[in-house]
Amino acid sequence: MGTSLQPVDMMIPGANLESYIQTVNRIPILTVEEERALAERLQQEGDLEAARRLVMSHLRFVVHIAKSYAGYGLSQSDLIQEGNVGLMKAVKRFNPEFGVRLVSFAVHWIKAEIHEFILRNWRIVKVATTKAQRKLFFNLRSAKKRLGWLNNAEVNAVAEDLGVEPKTVREMEGRLSAYDAAFDAGADDDDEKAYQSPAYYLEDKRYDPAVQIEKSNWTEDSNSRLHEALHELDERSQDILRERWLNEGKSTLHDLAAKYGVSAERIRQLEKNAMKKVRVMMEA
Repeated sequence: MGTSLQPVDMMIPGANLESYIQTVNRIPILTVEEERALAERLQQEGDLEAARRLVMSHLRFVVHIAKSYAGYGLSQSDLIQEGNVGLMKAVKRFNPEFGVRLVSFAVHWIKAEIHEFILRNWRIVKVATTKAQRKLFFNLRSAKKRLGWLNNAEVNAVAEDLGVEPKTVREMEGRLSAYDAAFDAGADDDDEKAYQSPAYYLEDKRYDPAVQIEKSNWTEDSNSRLHEALHELDERSQDILRERWLNEGKSTLHDLAAKYGVSAERIRQLEKNAMKKVRVMMEA
């Protein structure tokens, strides 16, 4: 075979991307006969060494495909790594009886993994969720003839070519033109720049007099209802709730069981029934 195959962990691009690319390009391409023999060994015998050789000999094609997605602002190493995952899935599913080369079969799986990675990481907010949006996302950039916004004729042409509604093209164009912005100011931002962050444009309602009065009234009304509900209980139930929930030094079930000469389970039942009665009376 000439150049020896590299270990499997070499499939993960490191900091030196150029060195990785040079290494995978030195791995020999399999002949039709070699590829078929390895695929048969993997399919019939589960031979992991055959799988490894099939994967390693096709890493150069993943690099080639990943380079076509360089315009999305994502790490080339990450794109290659995701494409390698797709390649391994393709190798696992490849059947030599298909009558096609592995590289042709694997293109779909490689691109699918790269697409998923881009959609997860290109924007903080997902730009494409439906099937039509995903199709449009990866075609609209290349379909645009200029840097400006598409005119109506171009929108209709793109929509017809991709089989989507013109409205969908307009929506996706807006999403592609948008950008992520940090909600809070950066740690190194000065006072002048910090006030430009979206967080400073939100209304702080914590000190709104109307909100404070509403909270005060709600608290006062809740406390009043609670005391009224407690007075409707028998003395033992009132004492259990106060000792368990209202006093600073809260008593345990065993403490109250010893006080009333019953089991801790009985105290738990009394507490549960008392809480239920109080809740019903407060909601009335």
